[in-house]
This record gives sequence, C-alpha cells and structure tokens, in this order.
Amino acid sequence: MTGSTSGAKSDRVATDDVHAGRSVVGPDQRVPGEPGLWVFLLGDMAIFAIMFVAFMVDRAKDPDLFRDSRESVGLAIALTNTMVLLISSLLVVIALNNVRTADFRRAHLLFSGAVVCAGTFVVGKVIEYIHLVNTGHGPDENPYFMWLFILTGVHLSHVVIGIVVLGVLVGRARRAIAADGAGRVVYEGGACYWHMVDLLWMMLFPVVYLVA
Repeated sequence: MTGSTSGAKSDRVATDDVHAGRSVVGPDQRVPGEPGLWVFLLGDMAIFAIMFVAFMVDRAKDPDLFRDSRESVGLAIALTNTMVLLISSLLVVIALNNVRTADFRRAHLLFSGAVVCAGTFVVGKVIEYIHLVNTGHGPDENPYFMWLFILTGVHLSHVVIGIVVLGVLVGRARRAIAADGAGRVVYEGGACYWHMVDLLWMMLFPVVYLVA
C-alpha cells in the first residue's frame, strides 16, 4: 500500500513538473562526449567568431573592395565543398547510430565514406588556392583575399585533423569496439568534433563567399 502511494505521488510530481514547464531529465539523458571536449569546441568556435568580427570590421572600411574581390572568386568549388561536408556529417550521424546498435560493418563503411568526403574537401580547397594564386589573387593582394586565405586555411587545418579523428573511428568500428565507457567518449567526441568542423564551414561560407 505504501509503495502504491509513493508511486502515485512520484507520478503526480512528474506531471506537475511538466505542467509547470520544468524539464524532467532521466538518467540516460546526457550531453554527448565529455565536458572538457565541449569547453575545447566552444573555445575554438569563439576564436572563429572573433576572426569573423575582424573580417567584418575590415569589410566595413572598404565594402566596394570586398564586394569586387568576392565577385572575382568562383563559387563552384565552395558550393561543392559545402555539399560534401553536409553529406559527411549525415554519414557520421548514421554511423554513430549504427555503432550504438552494434552494426559495426555498416558503421565502418559510413565512417569511411565521411573520410572520403573530408579528403574531397581538402582536394577542392587546394585546387581553389592554386587557381586563386595563379590568377593573381594571393593572400597579399588585398584585405579580402588575406582573410579568405586565413579563415579557410584555419578551417582546412581543422578538416585535416578531422580526417585523423574520423580515421580513428573507422579503425574502432572495423575492430567492433563497442560504444560504452571509454568507447562511447571516443565515438561521440569524434562525431562532435566533426560536426563542429561542418558548422564552422556553414558559418564561414556565407560570410566569405556570399556576404562580403
């Protein structure tokens, strides 16, 4: 009888919390990865935000120069790289879900596909850099191209690191290492890092290639 009363009371408290707008968080609801990882990711994004602000300040000083310079840069490679990163993030999401259901064979293939997408992005950026330099649009031409090379170059370094991270996930999935304990931290941490790389590009692309 006491147990029934206690259970009814708990249900009533939970219902009151919902009606009051308070969230009821279960033991399995948690932030992916580790808190330290999120400190790093948010700090990294803050640095990019500062660079974006500096870019916009320079743009405000000479908007015509930035507009003319931006119009001289082709969008084909940048648009292709945008689609490539979006696809890679989707592959990582599906792969992580497959790891959680112990479908390691499929997870291995999907993580490998994300690595291919990341490599394609790197190749595209190298081609773009070579084309810009060969057409006289090097980083020393004017402030716009200086920022284009700085922002996309720093992001490219993150992509290269991301390839290494994704490679680790490929290896773990191939060895069928479960996503529990330390394994969960590695899988979720690697996925979160790659999503940050994708998110930074989604912010960078319109600012540098469309708005400037």
